[in-house]
Amino acid sequence: MKRLSMLMAGLMLAISLASNAITASADTRPPIRFGDITWESGAFTTEILRRIVEKGYGYPTETLPGSTVSMEVALARNDLQVIAEEWAGRSPAWNKAEQAGQVFALGDIVKNAEEGWWIPAYVVKGDPARNLAPLAPELRSVADLKRYPQVFRDPESPDKGRFLNSPSGWTSETVNSQKLKAYGLDTLYSNFRSGSGAALDAEINSSIRRGQPVLFYYWSPTPLMGRHELIRLEEPAYDAAAWATLTDPKNPAPRGSRSLPAKLSIGVSAAFHEAYPELVAFFEKVDLPIDLLNKALARMSETRQPPEAAAHAFLRDNPDVWKPWLPDEVARKVEASL
Repeated sequence: MKRLSMLMAGLMLAISLASNAITASADTRPPIRFGDITWESGAFTTEILRRIVEKGYGYPTETLPGSTVSMEVALARNDLQVIAEEWAGRSPAWNKAEQAGQVFALGDIVKNAEEGWWIPAYVVKGDPARNLAPLAPELRSVADLKRYPQVFRDPESPDKGRFLNSPSGWTSETVNSQKLKAYGLDTLYSNFRSGSGAALDAEINSSIRRGQPVLFYYWSPTPLMGRHELIRLEEPAYDAAAWATLTDPKNPAPRGSRSLPAKLSIGVSAAFHEAYPELVAFFEKVDLPIDLLNKALARMSETRQPPEAAAHAFLRDNPDVWKPWLPDEVARKVEASL
């Protein structure tokens, strides 16, 4: 009996150690690495996905910073596993990696997204409430900008207008720089690159608050779209061959075209795609209604709410939006965490 007791004690100890080892292994498994996107909609969507992955599926996550292109390169190498808002098909780095089977674009997460060149409506229409007269009443298209560089005068180069481009390192910065050449505006307008998305927002909002004319690149979904009355300037219809010249910074003769029709997806690495089929199934179902998203982003911006807090509030207040993306058991875990 004594020997049996010792044997049973040893067996229980072995089981306990094995159980602890399994728990420790689970607790120390490497986190899923998300790209640390700096623009509002991307940062917000990143935190929604991370919350569900952590609380619903039990996987640890972390974020790693980088420019758009560097994150796409890192995704192809599996140094990153997820880019929560990927404007798929817009950069040579993404296209090359996708063709090689190194990355996948999952789902269509925001319908009716768009990008282009914008001006405040009062530049064309005026604003009687603020005693603003129209400054460019016939401005409708990018071609019309040749007539109005002095309306958008660059304070640092008074003989030119100023175009507010994306920050350096964004894919759209290359496209916009090539568009300036394609539309014959590169000698008439300074190509001003903001240091960050926040700096771009600050300059646009400051100009609009003061009733000043401002010409800028922007996109939707964003808080800015719901906050101000803006006019998108007309461009030539989208043409795939012309678009290829705009995404290539070395092309000496770019041709004008509207941007590639927007499809926002979740970018994942090939290794992630193979290792996490349950998360792939979840990502493919993500669908954020654009009007609701713009309102959430506006609230986040106006109240200076951190993206993780905004994502928590969105999940708490809109279960009817996100529950259809998930199996019932996972949805219950997420809801309990809120």
